[in-house]
Amino acid sequence: MRNKERTSSRGNSNRAANAGTPAKSRGKELAVTKSRLYKIFLNNPEQAFGYKQLSRRLGVNDKAGRDLINEYLKQLRKEGKLKILEGSNYVLNTTASYITGIVDLANPKYAYIVSDETEEDVRVFSEKLMFAMGGDRVKVRVYSSGSGDRQEGEVVEILERAKDEIVGKVELSKNFAFIVPDFRKLYFDVFVGEDDLLDAKNGDKVLVKITEWPTSSNKSPIGKIIRTFGPAGENEAEINSIMAEFGLPFEFPENVEKEAEVIPVAIPEEEIAKRRDFRQVTTFTIDPLDAKDFDDALSIQQLENGHWEIGVHIADVTHYIQEKTQLEREAYHRATSVYLVDRTIPMLPEKLSNGLCSLRPHEEKLTFSAVFELDESGKLYDQWIGKTIIYSDRRFTYEEAQERIETGEGDFAQEILTLNKIAHELKDKRFKNGAISFETVEVKFKLDEQGKPLSVYVKERKDAHKLIEEFMLLANRKVAEFVFNMKKTKVRNTMVYRTHDAPDPDKLTNFSMFAKRFGYNLTVDNIDKISNELNKLAEQTEGKPEQNVLQNLAIRTMAKAKYTTEPLGHFGLGFEHYSHFTSPIRRYPDMMAHRLIYHYLNGGKSENKEEYEEKCKYSSEMEKRAADAERASIKYKQVEFMQNTVGQQFKGIVSGVTEWGLYVEVQENKCEGMVRLSDLEDDFYELDAQNYRIIGRRNKRIISFGDEVTVEVKGVNLNDRTIDLLLVTEQTEKKKPSRSKKTDTATTDDKTAGYNLKDYYGFDD
Repeated sequence: MRNKERTSSRGNSNRAANAGTPAKSRGKELAVTKSRLYKIFLNNPEQAFGYKQLSRRLGVNDKAGRDLINEYLKQLRKEGKLKILEGSNYVLNTTASYITGIVDLANPKYAYIVSDETEEDVRVFSEKLMFAMGGDRVKVRVYSSGSGDRQEGEVVEILERAKDEIVGKVELSKNFAFIVPDFRKLYFDVFVGEDDLLDAKNGDKVLVKITEWPTSSNKSPIGKIIRTFGPAGENEAEINSIMAEFGLPFEFPENVEKEAEVIPVAIPEEEIAKRRDFRQVTTFTIDPLDAKDFDDALSIQQLENGHWEIGVHIADVTHYIQEKTQLEREAYHRATSVYLVDRTIPMLPEKLSNGLCSLRPHEEKLTFSAVFELDESGKLYDQWIGKTIIYSDRRFTYEEAQERIETGEGDFAQEILTLNKIAHELKDKRFKNGAISFETVEVKFKLDEQGKPLSVYVKERKDAHKLIEEFMLLANRKVAEFVFNMKKTKVRNTMVYRTHDAPDPDKLTNFSMFAKRFGYNLTVDNIDKISNELNKLAEQTEGKPEQNVLQNLAIRTMAKAKYTTEPLGHFGLGFEHYSHFTSPIRRYPDMMAHRLIYHYLNGGKSENKEEYEEKCKYSSEMEKRAADAERASIKYKQVEFMQNTVGQQFKGIVSGVTEWGLYVEVQENKCEGMVRLSDLEDDFYELDAQNYRIIGRRNKRIISFGDEVTVEVKGVNLNDRTIDLLLVTEQTEKKKPSRSKKTDTATTDDKTAGYNLKDYYGFDD
């Protein structure tokens, strides 16, 4: 319906003449609407009105109009907005409460206002949002809904806008255009006049800045195009529009680039003299094939007592980026590198990320290191943390390192085999101490030169990946413990921790009941044994069709990992203390951790906790934004990949159940689409939300979350990034054999985003 309204309204050329024309219908406004009626009371909060007075104000002189006014008055009273006085006069109900909260758009029809001032989110319908968008801070008048089952309200003031720019597609008329937002939950279009089109053509993807917000809900905001991305559907246009949609930067400011360029490349001898020298110790990096920023290296040497000294060496980014510089401000502003399907948006300029700070082979590099004395069983005897200088002897790809693990041959094979053995011991101990072993599927793409997806594959994690992960986890844990134990008083030194809370008991109970439907029994009444139960489930489901669905649902029951100055521990990893120390080229919290550790090593007093907590909160928010952008780029590429499969059939798993359809994940490529209930022609199906299933009203057929099904690709919409599927009956399936585009499994790890545990646990990947 929304698209039809847009089409008809945009065909009206009168819009160009009046920038404040209605957003939906540009014809003559109705004399009586509920919002116009209510506005009279809002503008006269202490005055009482009868329906005759209101009729005169609204210019109504017929019975039908007066009856409509009476009906609206009753509705407004029922909603709690008005109260009735003697003589059937109505007055504004000023006893309604007001809250301040953040807008969370649910769909084009309504949003929820999330506020600390009320336990229940407040629903606000779109026409009462005052053009507020997701993330805006607003003041809301709250009243009970007509049904009484949920708080409803209306925005009375927008206190702070999160943004004033929107990404969308141009629908061009003769002298003006409307921008249709990419974000499907957004409920309005933006009017752009002829002088503000920036040469955009019909169908182009653009970024529009809103310059004027209307005062009436039936008018459109006015804006001007500030960036054009090209025709919708082309790779550059779509990826750039995703970047703009999530507020990701397109380039570094000129002053930041200039500041980076003047940093000296040469390392002064006096700086080397301050550091522990590892240049003569065997050192190498292990990274993805196409990596350019090498922010971690491992060194290994055997000590006289037979133990192994293993150094985890991390790029000393904060040596080059000083506080209160433009580089520092930009790094904090970006907070993280973002890995879209076909590109990286770095946190630091290239001279630093791929040059000065990158631990490239055969170059002397400044590092901040955690050095451990371990035996081959993974027992820790000693540790040292401080500034170092290294010389990397070799740059390994994951594939090359894996080859040495599997064959035992090649340069540095014995060193890698030793590291791998110790890593296995560390991992075993971690799981014995309560770590959770879930690993979800990570989707990757092979792209052609134009960015078109040639195939989809699932990233395969082997020992080489896990080797690096274990030593990064060890370093992150030990630096966190080091700072925590520096002071034995109740008030500890301020530190940036990566924390992960225990799961909510109610969510766990619901999940255990669901898992039982698949024949898995989980005991969730003892929080100390939860990790063991979940690990047992992971082991039992390995290789089974329901594995990915159940593990994804289990992860959703967990709290989300976050940055904080509170030493709350990490449930998913089973660590009492954990930080992020090992990736300062791509994560600002690691830079904060480096600064704090170095400050304390030099005898500094505890830093301002409130200041760092605010930075932690911001970093967590920016991490979520990056993850959302990464997922959007993956979804776009999945939809693009599937557009040539219309009419083909695939095996899938029901991955979600809603009142309007079934989400199905295609098994061989992990692309997800929807089977709409309206397309199930054999019966009328209803949602049984409590049991995660739909049931046919007549034939009582049940389709549940986790069921294996066969689907046919009905259609693909690149603009909406959606895949429509049809459920295939057995008869249809026999007539139409399955075909698919090429998919494969590869070991390539390109550090682009995927569905992985870092969003939930904060694992280094």
